[in-house]
Amino acid sequence: MKRVSWGVLGLSLLAGPVLAAQMTVYKSESCGCCQGWVEHMTTEGFELEVINSDNLAPIKAGAGVTPGLASCHTALIDGYVIEGHVPAADVRRLLEQRPAVKGLTIPGMPQSAPGMDMPGIPYEVLSFGEGDQTAVFSRYPG
Repeated sequence: MKRVSWGVLGLSLLAGPVLAAQMTVYKSESCGCCQGWVEHMTTEGFELEVINSDNLAPIKAGAGVTPGLASCHTALIDGYVIEGHVPAADVRRLLEQRPAVKGLTIPGMPQSAPGMDMPGIPYEVLSFGEGDQTAVFSRYPG
């Protein structure tokens, strides 16, 4: 696995305060949409450590992400799992509210989500707990 640091302090002034917790993102080095999401999160003030890997299955399994919840990249922050193209605003709200869930996910790769950036397709961000137990955390019209 190759480690790449993406913390951009100057951009945090545009997006609000830098969050105390660093996010670790596991992604494929060749995935352009994952890189787009990394840039979205950095622009929004998150400090990231990016770890490129050719095999994300053990990371997802260890984080409790079942195949039905999976997307293309997995991130960990302050005890939570962020799976896929979850918008920064939802991650921020998760960290502020601290619900009793494992994390947030957008299963698959919805075209309108951050990093995909092809508007027009609605999607939902789901919170998840044990197994595939989910609840709608937020909705986006596309």
